[in-house]
Amino acid sequence: MRKNETPEEVREWFRGAVEKLWPIAFGSVSLRKSPCIRENCPACRAGIGHSSYALSGYRGRNRFSIYVSGELAQELQRAVENGRRLQELMKEAGIRYVRAQKGRKNSTSRK
Repeated sequence: MRKNETPEEVREWFRGAVEKLWPIAFGSVSLRKSPCIRENCPACRAGIGHSSYALSGYRGRNRFSIYVSGELAQELQRAVENGRRLQELMKEAGIRYVRAQKGRKNSTSRK
Protein backbone atom coordinates (compact mmCIF):
# COMPACT_ATOMS: atom_id res chain seq x y z
CA MET A 1 0.00 0.00 0.00
CA ARG A 2 1.51 3.30 -1.11
CA LYS A 3 1.15 6.30 1.13
CA ASN A 4 -0.13 8.73 -1.52
CA GLU A 5 -2.42 6.65 -3.75
CA THR A 6 -5.12 8.21 -5.86
CA PRO A 7 -8.62 6.74 -5.94
CA GLU A 8 -7.94 5.64 -9.53
CA GLU A 9 -4.80 3.75 -8.44
CA VAL A 10 -6.79 2.00 -5.71
CA ARG A 11 -9.39 1.03 -8.30
CA GLU A 12 -6.75 -0.44 -10.63
CA TRP A 13 -5.09 -2.32 -7.75
CA PHE A 14 -8.48 -3.78 -6.76
CA ARG A 15 -9.36 -4.81 -10.33
CA GLY A 16 -6.02 -6.56 -10.73
CA ALA A 17 -6.38 -8.40 -7.42
CA VAL A 18 -9.95 -9.52 -8.16
CA GLU A 19 -9.04 -10.85 -11.63
CA LYS A 20 -6.81 -13.46 -9.99
CA LEU A 21 -9.60 -14.83 -7.78
CA TRP A 22 -11.45 -17.07 -10.21
CA PRO A 23 -13.21 -19.42 -9.48
CA ILE A 24 -15.11 -17.77 -6.66
CA ALA A 25 -17.94 -18.86 -4.37
CA PHE A 26 -19.50 -17.89 -1.07
CA GLY A 27 -20.49 -20.36 1.62
CA SER A 28 -18.81 -23.49 2.91
CA VAL A 29 -18.07 -26.94 1.55
CA SER A 30 -18.72 -29.87 3.86
CA LEU A 31 -18.65 -33.64 3.71
CA ARG A 32 -21.90 -35.14 4.95
CA LYS A 33 -22.94 -38.68 5.77
CA SER A 34 -26.57 -39.57 5.44
CA PRO A 35 -28.76 -42.62 4.95
CA CYS A 36 -30.19 -43.34 1.53
CA ILE A 37 -33.78 -44.09 0.55
CA ARG A 38 -33.21 -47.76 -0.32
CA GLU A 39 -34.66 -50.34 2.02
CA ASN A 40 -32.15 -52.73 3.57
CA CYS A 41 -29.11 -50.87 2.26
CA PRO A 42 -26.04 -52.68 3.66
CA ALA A 43 -24.06 -49.45 4.16
CA CYS A 44 -26.94 -47.79 6.02
CA ARG A 45 -27.64 -50.88 8.13
CA ALA A 46 -23.95 -51.02 9.12
CA GLY A 47 -24.08 -47.35 10.19
CA ILE A 48 -21.63 -46.29 7.49
CA GLY A 49 -24.14 -44.22 5.52
CA HIS A 50 -23.34 -42.47 2.26
CA SER A 51 -20.87 -39.59 1.99
CA SER A 52 -21.50 -36.58 -0.19
CA TYR A 53 -20.24 -33.02 -0.39
CA ALA A 54 -22.43 -29.94 -0.25
CA LEU A 55 -22.02 -26.20 -0.72
CA SER A 56 -24.05 -24.42 1.97
CA GLY A 57 -24.70 -20.81 2.79
CA TYR A 58 -27.27 -18.04 2.79
CA ARG A 59 -28.91 -16.03 0.03
CA GLY A 60 -30.39 -13.14 1.91
CA ARG A 61 -32.32 -14.79 4.75
CA ASN A 62 -32.71 -18.12 2.98
CA ARG A 63 -30.33 -20.98 3.63
CA PHE A 64 -29.25 -23.09 0.67
CA SER A 65 -27.45 -26.40 0.28
CA ILE A 66 -26.35 -27.78 -3.08
CA TYR A 67 -24.98 -31.25 -3.77
CA VAL A 68 -21.37 -31.23 -5.00
CA SER A 69 -19.70 -34.21 -6.67
CA GLY A 70 -16.51 -35.50 -5.10
CA GLU A 71 -14.65 -34.54 -8.29
CA LEU A 72 -15.71 -30.90 -7.92
CA ALA A 73 -15.31 -30.59 -4.13
CA GLN A 74 -11.62 -29.61 -4.10
CA GLU A 75 -12.05 -26.96 -6.80
CA LEU A 76 -15.12 -25.62 -5.03
CA GLN A 77 -13.20 -25.41 -1.75
CA ARG A 78 -10.61 -23.25 -3.55
CA ALA A 79 -13.47 -21.08 -4.88
CA VAL A 80 -14.81 -20.60 -1.32
CA GLU A 81 -11.32 -19.62 -0.12
CA ASN A 82 -11.14 -17.12 -2.99
CA GLY A 83 -14.51 -15.73 -1.85
CA ARG A 84 -13.04 -15.14 1.61
CA ARG A 85 -10.02 -13.45 0.04
CA LEU A 86 -12.39 -11.18 -1.89
CA GLN A 87 -14.04 -10.11 1.36
CA GLU A 88 -10.61 -9.20 2.77
CA LEU A 89 -9.72 -7.30 -0.41
CA MET A 90 -12.96 -5.33 -0.12
CA LYS A 91 -12.09 -4.32 3.43
CA GLU A 92 -8.61 -3.21 2.37
CA ALA A 93 -9.99 -1.41 -0.68
CA GLY A 94 -12.37 0.58 1.51
CA ILE A 95 -9.56 1.75 3.77
CA ARG A 96 -7.27 2.59 0.85
CA TYR A 97 -10.06 4.42 -0.99
CA VAL A 98 -10.91 6.59 2.01
CA ARG A 99 -7.24 7.43 2.54
CA ALA A 100 -6.86 8.27 -1.15
CA GLN A 101 -9.92 10.54 -1.08
CA LYS A 102 -8.64 12.28 2.05
CA GLY A 103 -5.27 12.73 0.40
CA ARG A 104 -6.92 14.22 -2.68
CA LYS A 105 -8.95 16.67 -0.55
CA ASN A 106 -5.93 17.69 1.49
CA SER A 107 -3.80 18.35 -1.62
CA THR A 108 -6.64 20.36 -3.23
CA SER A 109 -7.22 22.49 -0.12
CA ARG A 110 -3.50 23.33 0.14
CA LYS A 111 -3.46 24.96 -3.31
